[in-house]
Amino acid sequence: MQVTEEHNQRVAKLSFSSVYPALLAKVQRKGRTQAELDEVIEWLTGYTAAETAKLVARGTSYQEFFAHARLNPNASLIKGTICGYKIEEIENELTCQVRYLDKLVDELAKGKAMDKILRKPA
Repeated sequence: MQVTEEHNQRVAKLSFSSVYPALLAKVQRKGRTQAELDEVIEWLTGYTAAETAKLVARGTSYQEFFAHARLNPNASLIKGTICGYKIEEIENELTCQVRYLDKLVDELAKGKAMDKILRKPA
């Protein structure tokens, strides 16, 4: 799938605050915990669980959420397809970062081991 500029704009304006509860529900339906979701978010963005909670409460957009994140240097190791998009082919930085998060959450929900999700060396 080709990512369009219109798609990138929609992603930027999307409220992280409205997406977080859906991400949480997804992982909890599969037997994972909020603490695990927060750990994944912290690994990717540098935000602690408390910081994430404040951003959710403030109604933060994805654009603002990732603008202030301290992206993990190993984030580029996140590969594959999510929502029909090959992550490594996404040129827009913000859209790519959002898809990184989507991919990590998807792996968490699928029961992947945390050390694999967080791209820890074997």
